[in-house]
Amino acid sequence: MPELSYPQPGAASGKGRNFGLFIFLALLAGGIVYCAVHLLDDLQSVRESSVLPYLLLGVALLIALGFEFVNGFHDTANAVATVIYTHSLTPNLAVVWSGAWNFLGVLTSSGAVAFGILQLLPVELILQVGSSAGFAMVFALLIAAIIWNLGTWYFGLPSSSSHTLIGSIIGVGLMNQMLHGANGTSGVDWNQALGVGKSLLFSPLIGFLLAGLLLLILKALVRVPALYAEPQGKEPPPFWIRCLLILTCTGVSFAHGSNDGQKGMGLIMLILIGTVPTAYALNKAVTTEQTQNFIAVAQQTSAMLARHTQGAAPSANPRADVEQFVRTRQLTPATLPALQQLTAQIGQQVGSYGSMAAVPQSVVDNVRNNMYVTSEAIRLMQKANQPQFSAEDAKVIGNFRKQIDGATKFIPTWVKVAVAIALGLGTMVGWKRIVVTVGEKIGKQHLTYGQGAAAEVVAMVTIGAADVYGLPVSTTHVLSSGVAGTMAANGSGLQWGTVRSLLLAWVLTLPASIGLAAGLYWLFRTVF
Repeated sequence: MPELSYPQPGAASGKGRNFGLFIFLALLAGGIVYCAVHLLDDLQSVRESSVLPYLLLGVALLIALGFEFVNGFHDTANAVATVIYTHSLTPNLAVVWSGAWNFLGVLTSSGAVAFGILQLLPVELILQVGSSAGFAMVFALLIAAIIWNLGTWYFGLPSSSSHTLIGSIIGVGLMNQMLHGANGTSGVDWNQALGVGKSLLFSPLIGFLLAGLLLLILKALVRVPALYAEPQGKEPPPFWIRCLLILTCTGVSFAHGSNDGQKGMGLIMLILIGTVPTAYALNKAVTTEQTQNFIAVAQQTSAMLARHTQGAAPSANPRADVEQFVRTRQLTPATLPALQQLTAQIGQQVGSYGSMAAVPQSVVDNVRNNMYVTSEAIRLMQKANQPQFSAEDAKVIGNFRKQIDGATKFIPTWVKVAVAIALGLGTMVGWKRIVVTVGEKIGKQHLTYGQGAAAEVVAMVTIGAADVYGLPVSTTHVLSSGVAGTMAANGSGLQWGTVRSLLLAWVLTLPASIGLAAGLYWLFRTVF
């Protein structure tokens, strides 16, 4: 099987390459300056007496962006494997092209995946993210994910960054529960973890089956022998095939950015809320007019809930009662009265200041936590359909949750740009080890044009669909299993040693990342 080669450009292309490098560096510098200016602008409203919060913010941001950088060269390498091994693009151009589309994918992402993953974390760690336990949580899960990703990358194994991060979150949740014993402290949201686990479990199977099926359909409908032939030497494929492969590489890169990039965004928002809550606990982009609408919806929801409390006595600590429901998922007679009180309190808190941006530093954390707990309680009630509200009442409470999420679950543009830069740069740096595995070591024969296209089309559609529904999936697992599926469907044979290694990495990722994160969380809790 031919090995990965690097075409040597002639002198004639030197000026064009230098000009392209200049443009790239200028755009990179512009992006970094944009992020720095907007971060400093946001911090103008922060009045901290100590430099410690700023130091923690800097270290945590570097680690979070480091995770996305590793994610870039670990996961996105799968997207460029097919265009490199079919000689559709040279390696250098392929990784730059993929990095650029990862960048665009991150910028246009919705944020649904980011906050869906954060729902796996224990609620009290989310509410106390600025405490020592909160920082221990963030550092533990990020460092554990980076360690495992780097280890599997070193051995050329296409392990999943999504899988790793989910395992790290579960490890933190389990250790948090073990440290506190049976005092009501929550651990892992297993219902949410089950939903995420299903997407991670079934996506490789979908990749294998659908990619193999698509290749067979292509063979039946598109009878062009060149599409199913191996590349001849270093010659690029026919023009239309080359366009098809570049298009699928583009789609996978864009989908990867829009899905995987969100994981880093969610973690960065946790870091920002924990270190500088004045600037990031509430969405200051919410206008005064929108704030007035928020207050009106809160009052409407409070009045609706009051009709369902049946004259129950008010709660002495409404947020504690609602937190108890979020932790246990058990609806008690105290839950609805407490939720009604908390809803009314949120409306009064925001109304007394006139806008989200005007909420003072001394109370912003409390307002944000009230909103977060209320949103989570409503989400769980909607999911379980308990209590059973009428269609009109369900619409009212659903609208209130949407308003709360708009105020608390937001991602500033500069955060998207920072994550996009880290992910894109990672794609351009350490891609070769994973590309060699995908291109040379899965099948016994060289990857054909049709196989590469089928695997990437399935990966692009699967990841894009998961992004729409807010589910994290693994680009690595979907694409590498798709390549294996096309090899099986084509009768090309599989290198079972590699397949076993991939399966082993897939099986070990979850327990290894759980153990690493749990151990690091215990260590950091002790140190902090």
